[in-house]
Amino acid sequence: MNNNYIIEGARHNLNKNFLNGSLTYPTFQEDLNNFKNLIIKLEKDKEGGSFVHFGDGDYFFLKKQPVGSATPGRRALSIPYNKFNITPFREGWLKADYHCVEYLEPGNKDKLHELYPGQKTIPTEFLYGLTMNKWFFQQFKGKIGLLGAGDKLDIIKELMSYKEYQEYLGLEYFNDYIKIPQKFACDNLDNTINMVKEQLENADPNTRVYLYGVGHVKSGLIHHLPKIKNAIYLDVGAGIDGIAGILDPDRPYACDWINYRMKNYNYGNIDLLQYNQNKDTNIKYI
Repeated sequence: MNNNYIIEGARHNLNKNFLNGSLTYPTFQEDLNNFKNLIIKLEKDKEGGSFVHFGDGDYFFLKKQPVGSATPGRRALSIPYNKFNITPFREGWLKADYHCVEYLEPGNKDKLHELYPGQKTIPTEFLYGLTMNKWFFQQFKGKIGLLGAGDKLDIIKELMSYKEYQEYLGLEYFNDYIKIPQKFACDNLDNTINMVKEQLENADPNTRVYLYGVGHVKSGLIHHLPKIKNAIYLDVGAGIDGIAGILDPDRPYACDWINYRMKNYNYGNIDLLQYNQNKDTNIKYI
């Protein structure tokens, strides 16, 4: 992999020719530093902001194509697309303050510009890498909350009771655990917004940064949140799975991430989607 795409402390496990050859994104390191400075400045100035990622699953969902996680009945929604109003999601994604897409995954930028021509973006790799190398935890210690599927946040809350795990993350606690349903959160967008709103209104006032991974409902949800609670909302996607100890090692910048698991915890109800733990050699039980 070309050294230009390294994020210190988070090894990328993709070994593709285009990452080893000529630079497709020569300003990657400069823009990474600019991104870090942007988040630091937003937090220091007590400003809010919503960052939302666009991936291939979002492309299929926003185009109402039943592929992968966008398939009705699988994760995002239970309603067939011919009875589902996609407009608040298509329009909502654009209303976020900052927009992200994977630059190092061929085709994703093309899909994004098909739906949102000319949209300015930030590499999602920055969000992935700065979660995997724990930069967010170190930089905003005592100011971080999580937003994600309730079942996964319950795992994280339990993991955080272990000193060993606190030391691994370099963090003693997360301020907040803002929960949404694990499945079908898109079925009734207003209900999901109100569910999150109620929790944010009662959240820790010291929380300035929320790391979130909520699936496709983000497109209709996230742009509302800075108006409800002034904070920075960062779409780390599968990074939430990592913190919960169920991250697929094939995810970007996740090669060295250790999936901490609890020996006596029942993981049977967790929606793993594409994660195959049989090939995961980085599991540690506590």
